[in-house]
Amino acid sequence: MTRKISFIIYFITSISFAQDYIEYATGSTTDATTNHSFGICLMGGSSESDEAMKWFLNKTDGGDIVVLRASGSDGYNDYMYSELGVTINSVTTFVINNVNGAIDSYVLDKVAKAEGIWFAGGDQFNYVSYFKDNAMEDALNTFINTKQGVIGGTSAGMAILGNYYFDAANGSVTSDQALVNPYTARVSLGYDDFLKVPFLESTVTDTHYDARSRRGRHSVFLARFANDNGMRSFGIASNERTAVCVDADGKASVFGSYPSHESYAYFLQANCTSEFDPETCESGTPLTWNRSNEAIKVYKVTGKTTGENYFDLTDWNTGFGGTWENWYIDNGAFFNTGTTNPNCLLSLGELYNVSKK
Repeated sequence: MTRKISFIIYFITSISFAQDYIEYATGSTTDATTNHSFGICLMGGSSESDEAMKWFLNKTDGGDIVVLRASGSDGYNDYMYSELGVTINSVTTFVINNVNGAIDSYVLDKVAKAEGIWFAGGDQFNYVSYFKDNAMEDALNTFINTKQGVIGGTSAGMAILGNYYFDAANGSVTSDQALVNPYTARVSLGYDDFLKVPFLESTVTDTHYDARSRRGRHSVFLARFANDNGMRSFGIASNERTAVCVDADGKASVFGSYPSHESYAYFLQANCTSEFDPETCESGTPLTWNRSNEAIKVYKVTGKTTGENYFDLTDWNTGFGGTWENWYIDNGAFFNTGTTNPNCLLSLGELYNVSKK
């Protein structure tokens, strides 16, 4: 009897592992067609910002949401469908277990018909492994740039939305590990070869920012991109319980729960000078990116429930409710000082195409 029970357990487990995806559906089974609008919601992890999520849902104009995740279950379904007071048609969560699940025709059809797509947290390398260089990547980019639906994600789901990205292929990396060796295998980066999200060109995102002391590693990501590509690099980061919501006009509103929590978002850019790249950025050597103590210009914005504070991603210079800081690195040591803006008034095209002379 014991051997028979063991066989049954093994058989059920084998079926479970063989499943390419799991679907959880809430709401109408009839597809909605709405007057949806474009937007990007970048959420920093931990608890969601309810006001930011309402912003996301309202962009669908009562449409259909697809939640993509590689672990977990249906935690977003009731939250989005019935707990926030925003009327939508449906929420469908797909827990994707492998590439076959990502490129399944039924899953791809749901993605194409959605008005909003949300990436849950977890391990971003699963998303990169399952969605990149295949039909899912094509479907997502069509959704973003042709259908122009609203897209967003939290934690790992935010991490993959920059056109430059940290893929965590070799696990996570701390600030100390990255600063002492910017080319450690743990600093595994992707360059403009996955999702094509407007306003996030040359931009790498980071999450759980102050809670996990990630300013140093994020600065290393920007240093690597500037060094490897010979172009200015940009970054957006969110603290936990904080979200950056970008409208079609490039206005990035910051939602959070300050002063109850340390709700801040950070907008980083390599300084707009002819010598913007790191002085020392090589394998096995601590990073130096000083540039007269002004290597990285940062606009730090307080997140409130109203979302009234913002930064303008069309010029990376104009904002409200924030303060400017200078960040720089000397021999692997991170410093934060100063309050001057970058004095860099360029068009959007120029911003992302200033190369090393």
